[in-house]
Amino acid sequence: METNKKELFFKCLDEINAKIDQYQSRMDQIKQSMDANGIKTDYDEDNKGEMLSDFERHTEHLSEAQEMKETLQKVDPQLTNKAVGFGSVVETDERYYFIAVPLGEINMDTGNTIYAISTDAPIYEVLQNKKEGDTFTFNDKEHTIKGVA
Repeated sequence: METNKKELFFKCLDEINAKIDQYQSRMDQIKQSMDANGIKTDYDEDNKGEMLSDFERHTEHLSEAQEMKETLQKVDPQLTNKAVGFGSVVETDERYYFIAVPLGEINMDTGNTIYAISTDAPIYEVLQNKKEGDTFTFNDKEHTIKGVA
């Protein structure tokens, strides 16, 4: 396989940390604006408004990003897997997948694009426990696993 699992792990971690920083920064801005306008973050009916709704939405996004970070940190980037499972990097005849957290496309320095997915992704169901050389069918198309790390 042409991918560096450690580099991939840190790219994912950087992306999650950037999301956490972004959500936290936006929450801080909203909180300052709410304080300036006398809006409280409790649930009294008179103070529910667009800013409070935005604050709550960003709180949810922040929580999801923090959970993603905790999940990613369970991956051992030094470990080489023989079969597809959590923490695996999988090379198929069409794509690379990183089974960890649902970040989508990750562009590597080598020019490869790797799709970071979670174990909840539909394709993971057909990849799970497969090994190099195995075939699988997804979206009515047959694929071959060229490598697992």
